[in-house]
Amino acid sequence: MVPVFLHNGNPISESLVILEYIDETWKNNPILPSEPYQKAMARFWAKFIDDKCVAAAWKSVFIVDEEQREKAREELFGALQFLENELKDKFFGGEEFGFVDIAALFIPLFQEVAELQLFTSEKFPKLYKWSQEFYNHPVVKEIMPSKDQLFGYFKARAASIAASQK
Repeated sequence: MVPVFLHNGNPISESLVILEYIDETWKNNPILPSEPYQKAMARFWAKFIDDKCVAAAWKSVFIVDEEQREKAREELFGALQFLENELKDKFFGGEEFGFVDIAALFIPLFQEVAELQLFTSEKFPKLYKWSQEFYNHPVVKEIMPSKDQLFGYFKARAASIAASQK
């Protein structure tokens, strides 16, 4: 399942591509930094999250083989430690959430829906605090799908993955 954003009749797919499109189209609320180096770093960390964290989180929940699932959890915890070390402020981009925070939003969702204990205040205190700040931000609270909607999405995704493994 690949996310698709439809704007003016034109489909745009892939989460990070959609975020960049939104940033370039609606310039009054930028989500990427304007300074080129900071923008490059935001893209790097978003790709890291997509490739290392989200992929490992999916595997740690939906792979049938217990040994492979445990290996994926270990990979996920290693990647999360990198993120923990990178997080210096309230959000990845400073005092307001931005591109990297939005890219990372799926990770705490796994904790909610799959009941994984990823962001504990003991193991990853900065990421735990970040997830609380992010999900309690008024803008996020206003647009975030309900837990039932998220569970439905994850359930459909799990069924799709299970079917492809047969």
